[in-house]
Amino acid sequence: MPRLRLKRYLFTGLLTFMPLWITWLVFKFIFDLLAGLGAPLVAGLVSALNLWEPQIADQLNQSWMTYTLALLLTLIALYLIGFLATRVIGQRLLHAFDTVLQRIPLVQTIYGGTKKLMAVLQNKPSGLQRVVLVDFPRKGMKVVGFVTRVMQEEGTGRDMAAVYIPTTPNPTGGYLEVVPVDELTPTDWTMDQAMAFIISGGAVAPETIPASPATLQSEAPGDRA
Repeated sequence: MPRLRLKRYLFTGLLTFMPLWITWLVFKFIFDLLAGLGAPLVAGLVSALNLWEPQIADQLNQSWMTYTLALLLTLIALYLIGFLATRVIGQRLLHAFDTVLQRIPLVQTIYGGTKKLMAVLQNKPSGLQRVVLVDFPRKGMKVVGFVTRVMQEEGTGRDMAAVYIPTTPNPTGGYLEVVPVDELTPTDWTMDQAMAFIISGGAVAPETIPASPATLQSEAPGDRA
């Protein structure tokens, strides 16, 4: 009996701890990424202070202090960029920055593609649901995907959708699939609902999911008769 209680308590503790651990991993990934962006600024600040205020430079040179300061500087910079992006002068500066990047072939490809993806995910689609279900990696298995663009197939004229399929629990990585539009399963999920579903590993999900068009056709009254 004591052994059974020990196993039950350990298992219950693991289930209680797992959501906190996954949440921490996601936020740690984001914080490390942001702190990495601000790290060169902190290094330059420490080098400059080392010439005039060595004691302050030594305090800032501690790992936790460098990490915290780099994170704060990055957050302030992002806030200022967002503030400027909503102002006319900021939009002009960003446009000038985009013009410069367009003259650098490889950088323009990566920057331009990423910027278009962010713009597509922020705006509502026209004529097609943004969040869909896709057969992946084989027929009968469904994954959540985001439609980024609709194209036409040469020769057949079929509508083909470019679908980004994020991974769990880190949605920043994933796959890109080109799928016929008639094979997509549309949903009424919002981007927030879809992201919560992906990050939580399916734990945060609606009670029902939409059926695929093929399933609805096979379950039609005429077919059953």
